[in-house]
Amino acid sequence: MVSLTEWKVPAANQPRAGDYAFDLDRALASVVGLHSIIPNDAFSADNLGTERAGNGVVIDDGLILTIGYLITEAEAVWLHFGDGRVVQGHALGSDSETGFGLVQALDRMDLEPMPLGSSAAAHIGDRVVLGGAGGRTRSVASHIAAKQEFAGYWEYLLNEAIFTHPAHPNWGGAGLISNRGELIGIGSLQLEREREGKSEHVNMIVPIDLLKPVLDDLRKFGRVNKPARPWLGMYTAEIENKIVVVGISAKGPAARAELKAGDVILAVKGEKVANQTQFYRKLWSLGTAGVDVPLTVYHEGVTFDVVLASTDRAKLLKGPRLH
Repeated sequence: MVSLTEWKVPAANQPRAGDYAFDLDRALASVVGLHSIIPNDAFSADNLGTERAGNGVVIDDGLILTIGYLITEAEAVWLHFGDGRVVQGHALGSDSETGFGLVQALDRMDLEPMPLGSSAAAHIGDRVVLGGAGGRTRSVASHIAAKQEFAGYWEYLLNEAIFTHPAHPNWGGAGLISNRGELIGIGSLQLEREREGKSEHVNMIVPIDLLKPVLDDLRKFGRVNKPARPWLGMYTAEIENKIVVVGISAKGPAARAELKAGDVILAVKGEKVANQTQFYRKLWSLGTAGVDVPLTVYHEGVTFDVVLASTDRAKLLKGPRLH
């Protein structure tokens, strides 16, 4: 069994029990370590690796909420507890729209679930804890630095993500705990931002309110029981108000259409798009997975039109799917 790396958050950033009105150690006991093994031939193996480690939060008896990329296509999941125990888990499923993942413990955990709070009720400036597995020495005393839209390069968009500072060094699946001791989000990324002329790191958190509409489906089916969004299999970045293709996913629609890194997406179905948010919303407004997506593309001095046959990205993944 691979042990999770020993490390500690710098003492100055660790939360102190006396600073909170709830039982900090009791809340942090609900955060567990997570280690997953992914087959070498998995679709996500090249980008995300075949061994992934992070955190998860117990939200019900035997049920752990984490960030989906940690368990996508996992053939084995191990849960690590603060007392040294290790229990095998099963990747129930994940949701590409929100980013959440669910794991079912296959043995008794004897851990109290963390109550779910309201991310909508959290405000900029609120004192929060980003809890990692291992208690206070693996957790960060943070505050909410921003609540705003977030567009990810992998065809992902949140209308209102939560951003926290200072950043947690092991953010994946970490639990964002409100000043009431409730779970209000799950750690997804670490990003860099400019503030007052200086660069600082923040964590992007997926808000817990997005879980409530999809939780039952994830438990029953391993994914949300509705038609999937159209997926093109391209990675993009906003560069000087242009949507530039920075990577192409193998076997995806963009690869089949022979789009290349460096291509610039000018329009979707004849409508100009100048940023990722516009691009994704226009793409998803065309219909469900399988719909044809007409793009206008600029490549090395040439502008051309191309139609991509979109797909459901889940069809390329190993693991649970609806029948």
